[in-house]
Amino acid sequence: MLDSNKDSLKLEAMKRIVAMIARGKNASDLFPAVVKNVACKNIEVKKLVYVYLVRYAEEQQDLALLSISTFQRGLKDPNQLIRASALRVLSSIRVTIIVPIMMLAIKEAASDMSPYVRKTAAHAIPKLYSLDPEQKDQLIEVIEKLLADKTTLVAGSVVMAFEEVCPERIDLIHKNYRKLCNLLIDVEEWGQVVIINMLTRYARTQFLNPNINESLLEEGGGGEKTFYGSDEDEDEDEEEKEKKAEAAVMAKRKPYVMDPDHRLLLRNTKPLLQSRNAAVVMAVAQLYFHLAPKAEVGVIAKALVRLLRSHSEVQFVVLQNVATMTIKRRGMFEPYLKSFYIRSTDPTQIKVLKLEVLTNLANETNISTILREFQTYIKSMDKDFVAATIQAIGRCATNIGEVRDTCLNGLVQLLSNRDELVVAESVVVIKKLLQMQPEKHSDIIKHMAKLTDNIQVPMARASILWLIGEYCEHVPKIAPDVLRKMAKSFTNEEDIVKLQIINLAAKLYLTNSKQTKLLTQYVLNLAKYDQNYDIRDRARFIRQLIVPTEKSGALSKYAKKLFLALKPAPVLESPFKDRDHFQLGSLSHLLNAKAGGYQELPDWPEAAPDPSVRNVEVKESVFTLLERVTTLTSVPEWTKCSSREKRKEKKVEKPFYSDSEGESGPTESADSESDSASDSESASASEESGSGSESEESEEGSESEEEEEDEEEKEKKKKKKEFKKAAQESESEQSSEEEERKHERKSKQRKSDSESESDEEDESESESSQSESEDSESETEVKKKKKAAESKPPSKPVKKESKKEKKEMSLLDLDDFEPTPSPQVTPVNSFLSNSLVTDLEGLSLSDAVLSPATIAPSSALKNYELLHRITGEGLSVEYCFSRQPFSPDANMVAVQMQFTNNATSDTKNLHIEDVKLQSGMRVKEFPEIELLPAGETATAVMGIDFCDSTQAANFQLCTHTRKFFVSIQPPVGELMKPVFLTENEFKKEQGQLMGMNEITEKLTLDMKCRDEHAIVQRVTAAANLSRVPCGSDKECRFAGRTVTSGSLVLVTVATKEEGAAQLTVNCEKMVIGTMLVKDILLALTQ
Repeated sequence: MLDSNKDSLKLEAMKRIVAMIARGKNASDLFPAVVKNVACKNIEVKKLVYVYLVRYAEEQQDLALLSISTFQRGLKDPNQLIRASALRVLSSIRVTIIVPIMMLAIKEAASDMSPYVRKTAAHAIPKLYSLDPEQKDQLIEVIEKLLADKTTLVAGSVVMAFEEVCPERIDLIHKNYRKLCNLLIDVEEWGQVVIINMLTRYARTQFLNPNINESLLEEGGGGEKTFYGSDEDEDEDEEEKEKKAEAAVMAKRKPYVMDPDHRLLLRNTKPLLQSRNAAVVMAVAQLYFHLAPKAEVGVIAKALVRLLRSHSEVQFVVLQNVATMTIKRRGMFEPYLKSFYIRSTDPTQIKVLKLEVLTNLANETNISTILREFQTYIKSMDKDFVAATIQAIGRCATNIGEVRDTCLNGLVQLLSNRDELVVAESVVVIKKLLQMQPEKHSDIIKHMAKLTDNIQVPMARASILWLIGEYCEHVPKIAPDVLRKMAKSFTNEEDIVKLQIINLAAKLYLTNSKQTKLLTQYVLNLAKYDQNYDIRDRARFIRQLIVPTEKSGALSKYAKKLFLALKPAPVLESPFKDRDHFQLGSLSHLLNAKAGGYQELPDWPEAAPDPSVRNVEVKESVFTLLERVTTLTSVPEWTKCSSREKRKEKKVEKPFYSDSEGESGPTESADSESDSASDSESASASEESGSGSESEESEEGSESEEEEEDEEEKEKKKKKKEFKKAAQESESEQSSEEEERKHERKSKQRKSDSESESDEEDESESESSQSESEDSESETEVKKKKKAAESKPPSKPVKKESKKEKKEMSLLDLDDFEPTPSPQVTPVNSFLSNSLVTDLEGLSLSDAVLSPATIAPSSALKNYELLHRITGEGLSVEYCFSRQPFSPDANMVAVQMQFTNNATSDTKNLHIEDVKLQSGMRVKEFPEIELLPAGETATAVMGIDFCDSTQAANFQLCTHTRKFFVSIQPPVGELMKPVFLTENEFKKEQGQLMGMNEITEKLTLDMKCRDEHAIVQRVTAAANLSRVPCGSDKECRFAGRTVTSGSLVLVTVATKEEGAAQLTVNCEKMVIGTMLVKDILLALTQ
C-alpha cells in the first residue's frame, strides 16, 4: 500500500501504522518504506509520515539521515504544520554531524511568521542542547529572541527551554517579566505550570520578603512557640534577644512596601486557582506559599481542598504538600478540618497522609474532635493505618500537654486488643510517652505489669518488661514479683521476651539485690543452657558484668551506670518537618530527596534589587502582525489605579480576570489603611475561590459587591456633607447646638442601620470574609469620625461632649455602653423569674439556694490592666469581662474597658487598629472616643469572639499621637455563659458526657470555704456559670455553655467529711474541661 501510486491507499496505510504505534506495537521494520513517502505531495500523508519519523528517527538514524535534504525542503514548505513537523523530525535525529543544520533550522524557525513553528523551535532547543552543550551561547540568543515573543502559544515552550538551558540567566527575564505575568492567564495549562515555577524563583531573587516585619516582630516579641518547639528553645541568649529587639525597632521604622511587580504576579496568578488542571492549582498554591504575605496565603487553602476530590494520585501529591504547609501555617487549613477526615474507601497511603495533616492541625480547641475521630479509626481493618493512628495519638499527646493523660489512658485500653500489631504499636507509643514523665505515671506502669498475665504478644510483653526494668525505682514492690512470674515461664517465652527478662533481672539485681539475688542467678542459669546462642551469650556477658568475682574486669564497677543510665525521651516529630526547604510541588519535595535537575529555591534578598530593570521601552516589532499588542509589555494603567471611580473610567483597559474589589494599588504600604485593603482583598479572594470552578458565579458576585460598595460610598459622602454643615452651623450660632445633636443622632441611626444591613449580608458569607469585612467597615467608620472631629470647633464644653457620647452610645447599643459599671450579679437571675423561684422553693429548697446574694458577690468582676499609665504616657486602661450578653453578636464575649486620662493634656481619637487574631477569632471594636479630657474617665464595651480558646486577641490601641500594642487574654471561665437546667436535665446531660468528656479531681477545701455559700461564691467567681437546683446538701451543681460553640459545661462539687471534696467537670470540649478544673481547684483550695 505504501508503494502504491494512489494517495488514498498511502493515507490508509499510514493511518494503520500510526494506529499500531498508538497501541504500543513496534512498527520500526516499516521505516524504509515510510521514509520514501517523505516527498509525497499529499499534505495528509506527509503529516502522518512526519508523526512516524518523529517516533523512530532516533532508532533508525542512518536511514533518517538519507532523507535529511527532504526535511530541509520541508522547512521551506508554505504549510506551517509541515514546517513544524520537519523541524520536529530534524531535532529528533540525534547525530552530532547534523548539529550545524539543526542550529540553522532553529534560528530560521525562531523568526518564522507562524507562532506554531516558533513554538516548535522552542521545543527543539533543549534537544539540541542535550546533544551538544557547546551550542549553549547561540541557543541563549535564540531563547532571548523567543522570550520577546508576545504570543501565548510560544510563552510556555520558550520558558521551558530557558529552564533547561540557562535557568541562572535571570537577566533575560527582567524585560519580559510583566509581559509573562499578563499573558499567563491565556497560556496553555502546562505552559502555565512552567512559567509559574520559573516566576516563583525569579520573585525570590528580585523582591523583598513580604512577611519580614511580621517575622521580626514575632521573634522580638517572643511570639508563639513553634509546634514542635521544645522547652529548651525558650532559653535564648541575651545577645539573640538584643538582636531581635533591634530587628523589631528596624521593622517599625521602615514599613514594608510591596513592589508593584510583586503585586502584579500575585494578582494575575490568583484566578488560576480555579483552573481545571490540578498541576496549575498546585503551582499557584506553591507560589502563594513561598511569595505572598501571610494575610493572603489563606486563599489557596480552599483550592487545595477542592483538589482532594480528584483521583487518588492527585490526592497523594496534594496531601504531601498540605502536610508540609500545615507545619508552618496551621491556621490556613483549620476551617477545612473535616475535609481531611478519612473515608473507608481511601487507599492506605492517603489515609496515612490525612492522619499526618490532622495531627499537624491539632490544637487546644479542636483536639477533642480529632481524638474522637482517631477513636473510630482504631477500629479499622487496615492494620497499617491503625498503627499510624496510634502513632498520631502519641504525637498529639506530646504536643498538647492537656490531653496527654487522656491519650495515655486510651492507649492503655488498647493493650488488651487481640491484634498483635495494635498492641505492639500501643506499647511502643506508651513507652515513649512515659519516658517524658515517668514519676507521674507509676500507676500506668503498675497497670502494664498486671497485663503481663494476659498479653501474649511477644513484642508487647518485651516492651512492658523493658519499662518495668527501666523505672523499677518507681515500682519497687511490683518489679521483683514480675521477675518471679517471668522466671517461672522463662523456658516457654519467645526469644525477644527472654532477652528482656535477663535485662530486668540485671537491673533489679543492681538496685534491689536483697530480694532478687537468687532470682537473678536462677534466670541466668536457665539462660545459660538456652537453645538460642544470643540468649546464652547475653547471660554470660551479664553474669560477668554484674556478679563481682576475682576475674571480673574493670567494667563491673560501672555496671549500674551502664544499665541504669538516663535515656533521653524520644521526640515524636512529623516526617514532613524538614521538607519545606524543597520547593513545594516539586518531585524532590515528594521524594524528600534531591532529584536530578532540581533547582534550589533562592533566599530572599536583604535589600531590594533595582526595579527599573523591568521597565520596557516600546519598540517597533519585527513581526508586523504583533505590533498592535506591544503595549502589553509595559505596566497596564489599571495596575496604577487605586480608587474605584478611576477604575470604572478605565474599564476598557481592565483585563478579563481582574479582581479589583477592595484591592490596594501597587504602592501598598504597611499602614492601617493598606492592611485593611489587603484584608478586604483576601476576603474577596476567598469568595472568588469559594465559587469553585464556576467562574461565572464569582463574576456575578463581584459585580453585585461593587454595586453595594458604591452605594455605601455615596451614603458616606452624604454623611460627611451633613457633618460639615452641622459644624458650620455650630460656628455661626451657639443656640443651634441642640439641632446639631439631633442631626448627629439621625446620622448615627442611619449608620447603625447600614451597619445592621451589612451585618445581615455578612452572616450569609463565610466566617473569614465576615470578620474581614467587619474590620474594613469599622475602619471606614473611624475615618468618618476623624473627619467629623476635625470639622468640629475645639472650643466646646467638656460636659456637653460627654453627654453627647452617652446619648450616642445608648443609640448604638442599649446595655453595653453604660458609663459606670453597676454592681454586678451573675446573669443567673435573668434566667429565674419570680414565679419560677417560688416553684423551685416549693421543691423543699432553702431560700439561700436561689437568693441573688448567694449566687455572686457584687465584687465578683475582676479588673485586669490593659495599659499602665507610665507605658501609656498618662493614659491608663483597665478591662473586665462584664458577663453581660453582647447585643451586636451573641457569640462574642463582652469586654468592658475603662479609659483614664492621667496626663495634663487631652487625649483624642481613641480607637483600635491592626487587630491580629488566631484563625476563627473575631473582634467588634468599640466606637471611637473622640475626646478624653485630662483627669476624666470614659467607658466602652467591645466584643471578642475567642472561638472557645484562651488565646490572646492582639491589637493596637491608638490615640491621635501614639499607638500602643496591647493584648486581651481571657480566663477559661469567661468563655462561657450561664444556662439554667433542672436537676433531671442536669443528670440526663451529665450521663451523655461520660468517659473522655468527664474529669474528676479530689481536693481538700480551704478552711474559709467549707460552707455551701462560700463554695458557690468561689465557683461562680472563677467561671461564668449558673447554679443548678440540687436535693442534696452535700452537692453544689453549676451549668453553662461556651459562648462560641454552645458546648455544655457541667460542674459538680461534692463535699465530704473534714473538708474533703470531689470536683467533677463534664464538658464536650476536653481542653476547656481540663483548664476549668485547674481554675476551680485553685479557687476552692486557696
